[in-house]
Amino acid sequence: MSRILIVMSAAAVWERTDGSQYPTGYWAEELAAPHEAFVRAGHTVDFASPGGVPQPLDKHSADPAIAGEDCARHVAHAQKALSDFGPLLKLEEVSVSDYDAVVLPGGHGPVVDLFQDANLGRLLIEADRAGTIVGAVCHGPAALLSAVDEQGTWIFSGRRMAAFTDEEERLFGTADNAPWLLASRLREMGARHEQGDPYQAFTLQDGNLITGQNPASSTPMADAINTALAAG
Repeated sequence: MSRILIVMSAAAVWERTDGSQYPTGYWAEELAAPHEAFVRAGHTVDFASPGGVPQPLDKHSADPAIAGEDCARHVAHAQKALSDFGPLLKLEEVSVSDYDAVVLPGGHGPVVDLFQDANLGRLLIEADRAGTIVGAVCHGPAALLSAVDEQGTWIFSGRRMAAFTDEEERLFGTADNAPWLLASRLREMGARHEQGDPYQAFTLQDGNLITGQNPASSTPMADAINTALAAG
């Protein structure tokens, strides 16, 4: 079986252009659903973050009115998985050669820290060069922006990918005063961003890169990763 690394943000606050601070954290479904699918398939899952700093739960992802009726199960699974794992690995000490896949869940945290984390950038560049599977869902694709090589080139430029859309950000109520919008930034950087209907599952695979648009895409993304791992 395979070994999978889930890289979490360490951010608890998203600073807005008006100076306000928006509480954030990991989105329960985006952490729990992939973890559940990976463990069910027999894989081993590790968790890492910048400095090994634990990230809080985004409380919006525990609200049934926002995250759906199944959110309590996702919250319970995520909290147990993190508790059972113990202290998170420090991202700067991780060797990508130890893993068969690297997965980047969302919550708004990745647009705060992971998008410019040099240690993550190094890891993702090494992973992509080795053909290691890289998965990202919702705001997780922001973390892909960290992968800028020695020549200043973003290695995922030209790749097809899904991510939380500008329309979804507006519908969620967080587009105004956002320092930047994820889908727009990905396109500006050269990504071939594609999207489905708002808040409906939509995933894309481009070689070793597997991405999902929103929380509903978490399980389909994980299933695609499991299929790719099984195919070798």
